[in-house]
Amino acid sequence: MSKTITGVVASKKTDKTIVVTEHVRLTHPLYRKQYTVSKRFMAHDEKNEAQEGDKVVIEECRPLSASKHHRLLRVIEKAGVKHVEKEPEVVKKEEAETKEEQA
Repeated sequence: MSKTITGVVASKKTDKTIVVTEHVRLTHPLYRKQYTVSKRFMAHDEKNEAQEGDKVVIEECRPLSASKHHRLLRVIEKAGVKHVEKEPEVVKKEEAETKEEQA
Protein backbone atom coordinates (compact mmCIF):
# COMPACT_ATOMS: atom_id res chain seq x y z
CA MET A 1 0.00 0.00 0.00
CA SER A 2 1.49 3.31 -1.07
CA LYS A 3 1.34 6.38 1.13
CA THR A 4 -1.06 9.17 0.06
CA ILE A 5 -0.61 12.88 0.71
CA THR A 6 -3.21 15.64 0.50
CA GLY A 7 -1.95 19.11 -0.33
CA VAL A 8 -2.28 22.23 -2.46
CA VAL A 9 -0.61 22.72 -5.85
CA ALA A 10 2.00 25.43 -5.37
CA SER A 11 3.53 25.46 -8.85
CA LYS A 12 2.75 24.12 -12.30
CA LYS A 13 5.49 25.68 -14.40
CA THR A 14 6.96 22.49 -15.86
CA ASP A 15 5.25 20.09 -18.26
CA LYS A 16 3.60 17.06 -16.59
CA THR A 17 5.00 18.04 -13.18
CA ILE A 18 3.33 19.76 -10.24
CA VAL A 19 4.74 20.90 -6.91
CA VAL A 20 2.42 20.06 -4.01
CA THR A 21 2.75 21.70 -0.59
CA GLU A 22 1.56 19.79 2.46
CA HIS A 23 0.96 21.73 5.71
CA VAL A 24 1.01 19.75 8.99
CA ARG A 25 0.24 21.10 12.48
CA LEU A 26 2.49 19.61 15.16
CA THR A 27 2.70 20.08 18.92
CA HIS A 28 6.05 20.68 20.58
CA PRO A 29 6.73 17.84 23.06
CA LEU A 30 8.08 20.04 25.85
CA TYR A 31 6.32 23.40 25.45
CA ARG A 32 2.97 22.05 24.14
CA LYS A 33 2.83 24.87 21.60
CA GLN A 34 1.45 24.13 18.13
CA TYR A 35 3.42 25.04 15.04
CA THR A 36 3.08 24.46 11.29
CA VAL A 37 5.50 22.48 9.18
CA SER A 38 5.23 22.48 5.39
CA LYS A 39 6.84 20.07 2.95
CA ARG A 40 6.97 20.27 -0.83
CA PHE A 41 6.68 17.25 -3.10
CA MET A 42 7.14 17.04 -6.86
CA ALA A 43 4.50 14.84 -8.47
CA HIS A 44 3.85 13.51 -11.98
CA ASP A 45 0.68 14.87 -13.65
CA GLU A 46 0.28 12.90 -16.90
CA LYS A 47 -2.72 14.83 -18.27
CA ASN A 48 -1.77 18.30 -16.92
CA GLU A 49 -5.15 18.48 -15.20
CA ALA A 50 -4.13 20.17 -11.92
CA GLN A 51 -3.79 23.96 -11.72
CA GLU A 52 -2.20 26.21 -9.11
CA GLY A 53 -4.30 26.42 -5.95
CA ASP A 54 -6.10 23.08 -6.51
CA LYS A 55 -6.40 20.68 -3.58
CA VAL A 56 -5.03 17.30 -4.73
CA VAL A 57 -4.18 13.80 -3.53
CA ILE A 58 -0.84 12.31 -4.58
CA GLU A 59 0.62 8.86 -3.91
CA GLU A 60 4.11 7.45 -3.62
CA CYS A 61 5.44 5.51 -6.59
CA ARG A 62 8.71 4.37 -8.08
CA PRO A 63 11.22 7.15 -8.82
CA LEU A 64 10.17 8.81 -12.09
CA SER A 65 13.10 11.22 -12.12
CA ALA A 66 15.73 12.52 -9.72
CA SER A 67 13.16 14.56 -7.79
CA LYS A 68 9.75 13.02 -8.68
CA HIS A 69 8.67 10.12 -6.45
CA HIS A 70 4.90 10.76 -6.43
CA ARG A 71 2.03 10.71 -8.94
CA LEU A 72 -1.28 12.57 -9.01
CA LEU A 73 -4.25 10.45 -7.94
CA ARG A 74 -7.10 12.96 -8.18
CA VAL A 75 -8.06 16.60 -7.86
CA ILE A 76 -10.30 17.08 -4.81
CA GLU A 77 -11.19 20.74 -5.20
CA LYS A 78 -10.54 23.19 -8.02
CA ALA A 79 -9.13 26.62 -7.18
CA GLY A 80 -11.43 29.58 -7.43
CA VAL A 81 -11.08 32.14 -10.21
CA LYS A 82 -8.77 34.97 -9.27
CA HIS A 83 -10.26 38.45 -9.51
CA VAL A 84 -7.95 40.80 -11.39
CA GLU A 85 -8.87 44.48 -11.33
CA LYS A 86 -8.20 46.68 -14.32
CA GLU A 87 -5.77 49.50 -13.77
CA PRO A 88 -7.39 52.90 -14.27
CA GLU A 89 -6.41 54.59 -17.50
CA VAL A 90 -4.07 57.47 -16.94
CA VAL A 91 -4.75 60.41 -19.22
CA LYS A 92 -1.69 62.38 -20.08
CA LYS A 93 -1.67 66.05 -19.13
CA GLU A 94 -0.99 67.12 -22.72
CA GLU A 95 -4.02 65.21 -24.03
CA ALA A 96 -6.20 66.69 -21.30
CA GLU A 97 -4.99 70.23 -22.12
CA THR A 98 -5.61 69.80 -25.86
CA LYS A 99 -9.15 68.56 -25.19
CA GLU A 100 -9.83 71.60 -22.99
CA GLU A 101 -8.50 73.98 -25.66
CA GLN A 102 -10.68 72.42 -28.35
CA ALA A 103 -13.81 72.78 -26.24
